[in-house]
Amino acid sequence: FDNNYYKNLLGYKGLLHSDQQLFNGGSTDSIVHAYAENPDAFYADFIAAMIKMGDNKPLTGTDGEIRMECRK
Repeated sequence: FDNNYYKNLLGYKGLLHSDQQLFNGGSTDSIVHAYAENPDAFYADFIAAMIKMGDNKPLTGTDGEIRMECRK
């Protein structure tokens, strides 16, 4: 697990079309460059994101909500 995903995007070798859209002349190009060139930045941001997701407290039991239609 490393930053090769971002290096591949710089070489226009994104696995999926949707992946390559991260590096297509738009606002996320600078992030792709940063992560491709600085694996420490990628790892630090990845760790912070994982911690943030782990701190998420989903509603459960009667506090939660089950929707029959999720578009509402």
